[in-house]
Amino acid sequence: MKHVIASLAMGCALAASASACAAADMSDMNDMSTTGGAHEHSGAKNSMSHGEVRKVDAAAGKLTIRHGPLENLGMGPMTMVFKVKDPAMLSQVKAGDSIDFVAEELDGALTVTELHKQ
Repeated sequence: MKHVIASLAMGCALAASASACAAADMSDMNDMSTTGGAHEHSGAKNSMSHGEVRKVDAAAGKLTIRHGPLENLGMGPMTMVFKVKDPAMLSQVKAGDSIDFVAEELDGALTVTELHKQ
């Protein structure tokens, strides 16, 4: 009998704890709607990222860039290959150049849409 009562008490405590956590999570959602948190990410879409050109592949229309975090894409620092939106961007840079750039996912491919040589 003691085990049944202890189990019921534990179950009630867990249920109350889960309800409190769910309420806290929902309050964060409310904060987003009142502070504009959900809209802050739309401004990050065009935020510049910093990187270094590792390779220019003019024939394929691609740049290999070692970059810092791409906040608008939710990516950490790494080296990766990007398409370029405008092929003229390829003639602006060479391997070793420091750049600021905007990368977006266009038609399923990560694409540099804006590029500024440092």
